[in-house]
Amino acid sequence: MEPILVYGFPAGSSMGLVAALEWLGKPYRLCRVDMLGEMRDPSYARLNARHETPALVTDDGRVITETMAIAHWIAARDTERRISFDPATPEADRMVQLMAYLNTGFTGAFSPLWAALELETPDPVLEESLRRWGHEGVIERHDKLEAMLGDTPYLVGDRPTLADGVLIGVARWLDYHAVAPASRWPRIAAIRGRLEADPAVAFATAVESGETPAGSGAFKGHVPLAEVIARFGRS
Repeated sequence: MEPILVYGFPAGSSMGLVAALEWLGKPYRLCRVDMLGEMRDPSYARLNARHETPALVTDDGRVITETMAIAHWIAARDTERRISFDPATPEADRMVQLMAYLNTGFTGAFSPLWAALELETPDPVLEESLRRWGHEGVIERHDKLEAMLGDTPYLVGDRPTLADGVLIGVARWLDYHAVAPASRWPRIAAIRGRLEADPAVAFATAVESGETPAGSGAFKGHVPLAEVIARFGRS
C-alpha cells in the first residue's frame, strides 16, 4: 500500500512534509485533519496519544509520529537523493542539523503565540504576556537562523531538501501571527520566496486549504480519518 501522511489544518507545520512527498515523487496518500476539532477527539489518541500532527502510516502499516522521525523515514526511501543526501556526507549532516533546529527551538518559539490564540477563557493580561513572550522568542530564533545560513538558493545547496520542507511549514507562521516583516531577515525571506513559488509547495498549500489541485502525479488521494484510525490506530 501507499504510505499515508496525516496532516493538519489550519496552517499545520505538516504542510511542508506534503511538499516533501511531492518532491520525492513516489506514490502516497493523505489524511486531512482539523487540528481545532478532530485532532482533539479521544479517538485520535489511537494514532497519536499526544493529539498532534503529523503522523505517518508507513507502507507496511506502522504509525510513525514526530516530524523528525517522519523525515528520517522519507530520507531512507529517497534512493535517488532528490531531497536528501548520502548519510556519510557533510551535506547530510548539515541538513539534519538545520531540521533539528527548525523542529525544536524555531518551531517552539511560536508556542506562546498559539497558546494566546487558543485561550478558552478570555484573559487580556495573560494574552498580552504570551504575545510579548512569543514575539521576542520568534524574532530571536529568526536572528539565529539568519546567521546560520549561507548564500545558497536553499537551506542546503541549490535544490530543495527535507530541511526546506520543515522550514516552509513553519516559517509562514511569522506572517500568521504578524510578528515582524519577513524582509527583516533577507536570507530567510529569499529562501521562503523560492519555496512559495515551488509547484510542490503550491500544491501542498492548496491541498491544506481543501482544494483539489493537480500535483506531480504521486498523490493518490485522501483517506478519511475515521478509516485511518479504524485500520491502523492502536486498540
